[in-house]
Amino acid sequence: MHDNNRKDMANGLILAVVLGLCFTVLQGYEYSHAAFGFAGNIYGASFFMATGFHGAHVIIGTIFLFICYLRVRAGHFTPERHVGFEAAAWYWHFVDVVWLFLFAAIYVWGQG
Repeated sequence: MHDNNRKDMANGLILAVVLGLCFTVLQGYEYSHAAFGFAGNIYGASFFMATGFHGAHVIIGTIFLFICYLRVRAGHFTPERHVGFEAAAWYWHFVDVVWLFLFAAIYVWGQG
């Protein structure tokens, strides 16, 4: 892989890792300031279960992307051999699409 391509890929991966960490920190902040708890009402239980399950997958995806970043830095990926990166990208985009559904269902429709 050309050095500029490797550098761009590493920069993109580290940006995705930073954004994943920011999402996790903001979710923790939201949890600590929520006006409701897990117990006591269906909205709170649904909120924490759905967003918590998604948050766990964000953490897994962030780790997955960080490992890909380390592998890019080590020169493990080539234009012909990059299955690990493809798997991480597919996983991360699936987590993104799930977030769009959760945002609409919990933050928009749930406030209805």
